[in-house]
Amino acid sequence: MTNIVKADQLTKTFGNVKALDHCDLEIKKGEIFGYLGPSGAGKTTTIKLLTGQLHSDSGEVTVLGKDPFSPDIKKKIGIMSDMSGLYEKMTVYENLDLFADIYGIRDKKEKIRRTLEAVELLDAAKKKVEKLSRGMKQRLVFARTILHDPGLLFLDEPTANLDPATADEIRDLIRRLNREGATVFLTTHNMEEADELCHRVALLNKGSIVESGSPEELKYSHKRVVITTKEGKREVPLEREALLESLGQAGEVLMIHSEEPSLRDVFLTLTKEEQ
Repeated sequence: MTNIVKADQLTKTFGNVKALDHCDLEIKKGEIFGYLGPSGAGKTTTIKLLTGQLHSDSGEVTVLGKDPFSPDIKKKIGIMSDMSGLYEKMTVYENLDLFADIYGIRDKKEKIRRTLEAVELLDAAKKKVEKLSRGMKQRLVFARTILHDPGLLFLDEPTANLDPATADEIRDLIRRLNREGATVFLTTHNMEEADELCHRVALLNKGSIVESGSPEELKYSHKRVVITTKEGKREVPLEREALLESLGQAGEVLMIHSEEPSLRDVFLTLTKEEQ
């Protein structure tokens, strides 16, 4: 698969705080790429650097084969950050109509109708935004993000602070768009969500990527074998040499079984090692 986003040694500092520290990223066409980490880890800063909203201190970035500050890039990507771009006094339809004009969309009435239908807001088209629930506002932001049919989506915590049902609706939208060909760069601190949605992930902590790979690869690489003896339990890595050595030292073995960690367990282990 082709890399459509590539970052080499990406670094950004704000005052005395290093938000990103020599990060390398490669996002392949057609995948959902998860960028995972706690609040303040550098996730939003990365999106701003990749989408031409900030300049890096050092490092190189290409998006769709070009510099992210290239004028034609903006119409090929969709960015979903927060709800700050919504016009509360305007209707749902009027919000999308405004952005359709900005993007120069032809046959905008039909395009707006289909987009609202896709995010299940067609019945709310005439409602003012200020009257919408938080979940409906989130779906409207999503509608604005995909209105111009971008091939590359940057979604910054798209399900944050949503109730479980609405969060599931947003995740279903992400899956459907991906099936239809969109590449997705998804930031989240929700490890379960990333495990469910993403083809590959990078784990970010204090501005540095501590590990990357598919969720399955990361979980398998941290899989452990639990050896139970009369003296108690011992965890060892799932490696032949380590297992044989532990068995030789264990005495009478009562039980052996393997335990696969969750993605959250992997992240906590890695970030603890980094401290």
